Amino acid sequence: MKSKHSPKKGNNLSDVMLLLTAGIWGFAFVAQRMGMEHVGPFTFNGIRFALGAAVLLPFLLLSPRKKRSARQILPPDRRSFARNKIGVIMGSILLGLVLFMGASLQQMGIVHTTAGNAGFITGLYVVIVPIMGIALGRKTSIGTFIGAILAALGLYLLSVTEGFNIAWGDLLVLLGAVFWAAHVLIISHLSPRINAIKLAITQFAICALLSTLVALATETILISSIAKAAVPILYGGAISVGIAYTLQVFAQKKAHPAHAAIILSLEAVFAAIGGWLILGEVLSPRGMTGAGLMLAGMLISQLLGKAANNDKHRKKI
Repeated sequence: MKSKHSPKKGNNLSDVMLLLTAGIWGFAFVAQRMGMEHVGPFTFNGIRFALGAAVLLPFLLLSPRKKRSARQILPPDRRSFARNKIGVIMGSILLGLVLFMGASLQQMGIVHTTAGNAGFITGLYVVIVPIMGIALGRKTSIGTFIGAILAALGLYLLSVTEGFNIAWGDLLVLLGAVFWAAHVLIISHLSPRINAIKLAITQFAICALLSTLVALATETILISSIAKAAVPILYGGAISVGIAYTLQVFAQKKAHPAHAAIILSLEAVFAAIGGWLILGEVLSPRGMTGAGLMLAGMLISQLLGKAANNDKHRKKI
């Protein structure tokens, strides 16, 4: 007789949570597009990330605190890093700055492109991450290069016009994807050393503060406009930033990394579906081909990369 808490059931629940996360993030592109009809991009992001931090705050306050010393509960590398308060603060600030750049470029770009395009182009960060890793001295697999080629071809079909010019909105979102990739790399370094919820709240707070400061300097902020954009802002902040992040954290504790990468890549598909259902966006045959190639590139980059890593692990054993 199988236990109610069998690994298989745990994995199935994790997959469902990851699929829900991908769906929430995909439809968030629709919310971001709709919000731009009433408020500026920095106003939207300022309120959005403040809400995200507020949603996570109760998790931090209500989390159990065990009365054990850092020496008892932290591994050596985390203890040494925890002693270096300046390193923790600087790392969190850097993460918040990178998040601010990625979110700002994406939000400005989405004004000039569709939710579907923004979803697929943002998803390219899964291909950019291992490429950036090469510059940091990390080895990568042939799958990364195959995925990058397919993604580049897809981007060309999706975004480059007959005059060989990339659409302005798509270019901004693409630049944002570079910062999202950097964001992933920084998190991979910081997360083992800093409490995940604290790190999330800090980066969201920094992003909210910077966005608000830029909004005050460059945009007209009206309460009436914010009220009109209330639903997209609430979705983008409380649900997309706060709830979806929490789902991802809990799901990835038990989910297989390859499964997680594949399911989260479906964020782009949900963005296209949301754009079609809610905003009436339709991809041309050329755009659909490009989107398909980009999704294939993302999946191949992840699948072959994980397979190569598993082979190396088996050889070591």
